[in-house]
This record gives sequence, structure tokens and C-alpha cells, in this order.
Amino acid sequence: MTVSPMSGVLISVSPVRIGIVILPEHRWWVAEPKWRAADEYGFDHAWTYDHLGWRSLVDGPWFAAVPTLTAAAMVTSRIRLGTWVASPTFRHPVPFARELLTVDDVSDGRFTLGIGAGGLAGYDTTVLGGQPWSLGERSARFAEFVELLDQLLVAERTTWQGRYYAADQARSAPGCVQRPRIPFVVAANGPRTMRTAARFGQGWVTTGSGGETVDEWWRGVAELAERFTSALVDQGRDPSTVDRYLNLDSAPVYSLSSVDCFRDAVGRAAELGFTDVVAHWPRGDGFYAGSETVLEQVAADVLPEVRAG
Repeated sequence: MTVSPMSGVLISVSPVRIGIVILPEHRWWVAEPKWRAADEYGFDHAWTYDHLGWRSLVDGPWFAAVPTLTAAAMVTSRIRLGTWVASPTFRHPVPFARELLTVDDVSDGRFTLGIGAGGLAGYDTTVLGGQPWSLGERSARFAEFVELLDQLLVAERTTWQGRYYAADQARSAPGCVQRPRIPFVVAANGPRTMRTAARFGQGWVTTGSGGETVDEWWRGVAELAERFTSALVDQGRDPSTVDRYLNLDSAPVYSLSSVDCFRDAVGRAAELGFTDVVAHWPRGDGFYAGSETVLEQVAADVLPEVRAG
């Protein structure tokens, strides 16, 4: 444990758990070995994007997150699996809760829901033919979405009438394998979404607040971590009981560009009290372009170092 320099609140610094994102862009005969390897390499958790299409990859191959994670659960035995991250942009809580119950069951309780408010623009916001939501509506929808989803996964029956969502006697049998429900890791950078994360999250994830240089990005991450600590205190929660996840590849440099780069990023995250970090499986070009040899070296050298403390 260490004391936050700004808030004076105790936060965790070690050990750091390490996760990997495998984009849902490959046919299963290509993707399956990656999920198996993530499990065998010793990563603590593995994730996939929950989008209908993403940035410039929208015109290429792309598969749905929940079926992908269900398949991954069938070929792994240890590693936790999750969405990085789901959002209300194209989902309704009632059918989504059924999907989550299913993947939690198939994985025998190894599933974590990564969830966020979604972007202000992009393919997910336009593909259904509607108008993009304003920032205020997006935050309000997200808060209601998470609250209803929480109830659907805990209660046997849920009736709900909100501003954006409704449920009428929605059933949840047999319930989650994990009790009282699957854990939520809530993505939040702004004050409204941070309140939602502080209220409902078993974990919080941030992408940072931008910055042209690596040092600027890390300063932004540190500021957001302090704000989240304050949000937890405002909710009456002990900050040491909520996990903190950092998306390393939101920085100006790809975390797996070298072993030393990754080792440095993990160390800096630990110093800021993050319990978990997440990198992306190297791709051949474009986003997250890198070498799988670096990934293998990280698995062989860095993961055991981190576990040893």
C-alpha cells in the first residue's frame, strides 16, 4: 500500500495484474491459438472489443464480442475474460443481461464486464440510423444502463421504468455463477461517469486524458487517478477495495514496442496505484503494430518478475 500524495488516501501499488486485448478481427481458426496462448503465457485477463466496427478497421473482418468470449471460454481454463468495453450505444440492458449470464456460465465464473459510455461519434453511433447522442445524454444513458444492468443481474425479477430504458418482469434465472453478480469494470474519465464507476464498479478503467508526449499522458493518468479516489470517497467506498485498470496503449507509444517499454509502463502504473494494466496483442500493421516476439519475451520475463514483486 502507499499514500496518495494529493488525497492522503491509501491505495494499492502491487502486485500488478497484466491483461491482453485480442481484437475480434480473425476467423476462429486464427483467433483460437491466440486465446489459448494468452492463457498458457500466464496473462491474468484477456479481453476483446465490443463494437459493431472500429475506426479504420470497420471495413475489414470483425466479429461479435460475446460469442467470441464464449468460444474463448471453451478453449481456456484459467484466465479471466472480458469486454473492453461494452456500451449502451447499440445495446439494451435486458437482452444483454441474458448474454452476460450465458458467458459467465460457460466460463464457470471467469467473466468480467468491462463497460463504458461509448463514443460521441464513430460507426457504432451511426450504423443503426439514429442521431449521435449529446455528451449529457450519453452520460445519463450510461448511468441508467449500468444501474438497470446491475439490478437485472442480481434480482430474480426486475421491473423498471426509466427515462431511456424499461423492463417488465425481466427474469434472471439461474443468476450469475459469480455472486452477487459478475464484476463490473467501469470505464470513466469524466466526473459523471466517474460517479457511476464509483457507485457500481468493482473496478475502474481509464485511457488517460491525452497528451502529445508520454510524460504528458502519464501526468493526465495521475490526475484522473486522484479524481477517481475522490469519487470513491464521496460514495463512501474504501478506495483500496476497488481495482484500477489502465489501458496502456492509449499512450502516445505502443506498450509492446519493446520489452523495456512494457516493463517501464507497468512500473509507472504500479507507482500510481493501478492494480491492473492492459495491452493489445501485436498486429501486423496499423493500430498496435508490433512483433509477437516481444509479446513472448514479456510473457517469459516480465510476467514472472511482476508476480515475484
